[in-house]
Amino acid sequence: MPPRTTRHPRRRTDGLSPERIVDAAVEILDAEGEDGLTFRRLADLLVTGPGAIYHHVANKGELLVAATETILASATSVASVDGLREEDAVRTVALAVFDAIDAHPWVGAQLANPLQPAMVRLFESIGRQVRALGVPEAALFTSTSALTNYILGVGGLNAANARAVENTNRTDVLVTVSAAWANLDPDEYPFTRDVAQQMREHDDRTQFLDGIDLILAGIGALGRSS
Repeated sequence: MPPRTTRHPRRRTDGLSPERIVDAAVEILDAEGEDGLTFRRLADLLVTGPGAIYHHVANKGELLVAATETILASATSVASVDGLREEDAVRTVALAVFDAIDAHPWVGAQLANPLQPAMVRLFESIGRQVRALGVPEAALFTSTSALTNYILGVGGLNAANARAVENTNRTDVLVTVSAAWANLDPDEYPFTRDVAQQMREHDDRTQFLDGIDLILAGIGALGRSS
C-alpha cells in the first residue's frame, strides 16, 4: 500500500504587495461593505495566510485608509489639470468624488473622519480653488467646508438611496414617490406637491452639479465684495 501523503492548503506562489492587498480589500468592501472586510476573508481571497498580510498592513484601520486613498487619488488630483478655471476645477473634483462614492458606497463613511488622509487631501484641493477665487481669508474655512460638506453629504445620500432601491428600476421608484408627493394634503404640503413633477424628472448628477453652482455663486459673491 503506497504511503499516504499530506495535503497542504493552496497558497500563492507569487509575492504579495501592498497594492495587491488593497485591491483585494476594495473588492471585498464593494461586495460586502466594511463589516465584510476581515483579514481572514482577505487571506481567503488572496489565497494566503493572515500573517502574510500583516507583514504589509498593520490592522484593518490602516487598510481602510489605504483603500480610501486608492479610490480617491484620481478624484483629488483632477483639480491640478492645467488650464482649468477655479470653478471648473471644483466641479470636476466634486463630480469625481460623487461618482467614486456612488461606485464605492463605503468610501462616504471613511471620508466623515476629518483625519482621514483622503479627506484632508479633498479639503486641501477644494480649499486651494476657493482661495484662488479671491474669497476673504476669514471666509475661507466656511466656504471650503460648505462645498466639502455638500459633496460628501449629497454623495453619501445618493449612494444610500441607490442601495435602498437596489434591484429596483429607478424610474419606477421616482414615479411612485412623485405620485405620493402629488397626492399629499395641499394645505400641509403645498411646496412638496408643486415640485413633485420636478422630482420625478430630475437627474441625480445634474442636480448635484446645480447645487455646486449655487454654492459657487455665493462664494463668488464673497470674492467680489472683498
